[in-house]
Amino acid sequence: MPKDGGIGASTKRREDIRFLTGKGNYSDDIQTAGECAAVFARSNVANGTIKSINTDAAAAMPGVLAIFTGEDFVEVGGNPAGWLINSRDGEPMKEPKRPVLAHGKVRHVGDAYAAVIAETVQQGKDAVEAIEIDIEEHDAVINMADALSGTNYVHDEIETNQCFDWGWIEDNRAATDEAIKGAHHVTTLELVNNRLVPNAMEPRCSIGHYNTGTGDYVLHTTSQNPHLTRLLLSAFVMGIPENKLTVIAPDVGGGFGSKIYHYGEEALVLAAAKKLGRTVKWTADRSEAFLTDAHGRDHVTKIELALDAEGNFLAFRTETMANVGAYLSNFSTATPTFLHGTLMAGNYTVPLVYVNVKAVFTNTAPVDAYRGAGRPEATYSLERVIDMAAREIGMDPIELRRKNFIKPDQYPFASAAGLEYDSGNYDALMDRMESVADMAGFAARRKESEAKGMLRGFGVNAYIEACGIAPSNLVGILGSRVGLYDAATVRVNATGSLSVMVGAHSHGQGHETVFPQIVGDMLGIDPSTIEIVHGDTSKIPFGMGTYGSRSLAVCGSAMVRATEKIIDKATKIAAHMLETEPSNIEFNDGNFSVAGTNRSVSFGEVAFKAYVPHEFPLESIEPGLEETAFYDPANFTYPSGAYCCEVEVDPDTGKVRVDRMTAVDDFGNVMNPLVVTGQVHGGLGQGIGQALVENTTYDENGQLLSASYMDYTMPRADDLPFYTVDHSQGNACTHNPLGVKGCGEAGAIGSPPTVVNAVIDALQSGGKNVTHIDMPMTPHRVWSAMNNAN
Repeated sequence: MPKDGGIGASTKRREDIRFLTGKGNYSDDIQTAGECAAVFARSNVANGTIKSINTDAAAAMPGVLAIFTGEDFVEVGGNPAGWLINSRDGEPMKEPKRPVLAHGKVRHVGDAYAAVIAETVQQGKDAVEAIEIDIEEHDAVINMADALSGTNYVHDEIETNQCFDWGWIEDNRAATDEAIKGAHHVTTLELVNNRLVPNAMEPRCSIGHYNTGTGDYVLHTTSQNPHLTRLLLSAFVMGIPENKLTVIAPDVGGGFGSKIYHYGEEALVLAAAKKLGRTVKWTADRSEAFLTDAHGRDHVTKIELALDAEGNFLAFRTETMANVGAYLSNFSTATPTFLHGTLMAGNYTVPLVYVNVKAVFTNTAPVDAYRGAGRPEATYSLERVIDMAAREIGMDPIELRRKNFIKPDQYPFASAAGLEYDSGNYDALMDRMESVADMAGFAARRKESEAKGMLRGFGVNAYIEACGIAPSNLVGILGSRVGLYDAATVRVNATGSLSVMVGAHSHGQGHETVFPQIVGDMLGIDPSTIEIVHGDTSKIPFGMGTYGSRSLAVCGSAMVRATEKIIDKATKIAAHMLETEPSNIEFNDGNFSVAGTNRSVSFGEVAFKAYVPHEFPLESIEPGLEETAFYDPANFTYPSGAYCCEVEVDPDTGKVRVDRMTAVDDFGNVMNPLVVTGQVHGGLGQGIGQALVENTTYDENGQLLSASYMDYTMPRADDLPFYTVDHSQGNACTHNPLGVKGCGEAGAIGSPPTVVNAVIDALQSGGKNVTHIDMPMTPHRVWSAMNNAN
């Protein structure tokens, strides 16, 4: 049993007190005396040459303080992609500049070409309307296949719309082709992974401040990764000395990937603050968020699965077009390649995998990592084609998966896609899923549905993902331009309370609750005495933020290492206080004792002594009790799971209702089951949303047709079932000190193929010859598929 409030305890999130009572401190809550407002002029055409911009009338309007255009940023750098990807022929990717404000051309609807700084937001909006811009509109590049075959370019200077043509693993290519050519059976599926808008609760907000006396900049911004934002602004975009720039991300109302990246609005408010000597604030409205936040997914894929006569997997081969939008965002090149292609072996012993990805520029909003970041795309392709293959060869879908699962005695297992899995038991996950989902009762439930005139289907999937993106030496070889370590500082105050400064950022994950549980457990103290400090680059060590389920596996491990250093030093102080050697000291439940005696001192006494070192042997013990550790992982972590769901389909309307959803996951060691369950619930909601209702649609002119909640459907409570979530089947990660694997993205990875598989099963049970429907499976799409099939 876990200690009270320690590791393994289902402690409620302490941060929820301020969130639920309206006491949070979000960027837009920050009010500064004398601040002014930034408002952006954004293109209403998707592809056009800027012939002229006239700001004279706008500049003369009431309250207008300054107007910026792309001309003001010609000499500054561009926002770079974080990964350099080489094509199959070794040629580096095409990397056109992404400017602060559009200059020369606009490249998607919503592309900012000017910014007005005014006393109020409304005065800024009025002035934006008065800016006169002459844009020569060109045909928009929207369809990826057309983009690759045509000569109408998003970026004329690179004379192509192909960013890269990537192959993985290139040495497998010929053998994979031969395996598919000679296979007993080949299943081929073409599918779309629909584009999504992240739609975090809090829109983006940036506040720039410049101190004219010291030359220091401060940026408050909605960021999952404040140190990366500072690094990009300093080294690439603005040239601000890093020690003169502080980036602060206070409470952030959700991110899901879209707030990892640096955006041009952050640079603009800093430049404006310096020019005016005043604080400059910009807060997006929801329409701007739809147009300009990095979107997610948007793959068009052909996948082939080759099997022998017994149903053994021989090879997977995929060809994918991945939309990167009009500009490269910071992780946009990693997401469809190393975060996607390396997972294309799944949980299976398949000997051959070959993945080809063509990244394509289009006149749409940039596309980057969204919850799961490449792994949902890989899992969806794999688990859909496996389900289709099972139907084609007449084998039960669960039996086919079990037949090809990696077995527990095969670890560590080198996958055909180039990763080394350290632990797992996929049969046990499937066993548990079958049990808790009451599969034995499905036939009776199907009959009940049929009696109501409904078609009932059962869908299953097995997933694996790679989390805790690392290690730095490996990702450096693969093209990452940053290290992927993290850091923590543990400061013990003289009175025994602690401040723990972490490089990770919490925007809904529960760090302020779970991190103290770990440190408190290690030190044998009350977690409520431990404060977690994050999000302020002037206070925290250099870390790489929160995304990819890396918080515990990477930053949590750094925190453990720093705490171990604290214990080591405290042991020396305790030994001095107890007049013995450190080797004689035992530390348990917050007390240091001399082995074999009843002589002891508490952690609090040692902490106080560290700051009152009257009799310290200074040659061996320094005053104070504060330690920092950086942690660079040895490998990715590999959460996995077995999911199933049951749906009812109305054959008259095509309406799909998810009736039951079961998620059984292996997250390794679980620090707080309540928080983990909440993370899975959130991911399931997003995954079901993608499967059934969410879709981003551009017309042929590049106009975003789903630019508001009137047109972009978000899942509501009545679209979602009560979930059954189980994470009792954990196999500890073997290479980090906590044995954790990561949980934040699992639900969004596992649920889309599960729902789609269930719908196809429902239709086929009703005699409908439907083998695939692209997401989202709206009533219209399902109804049309049923009628067209018959």
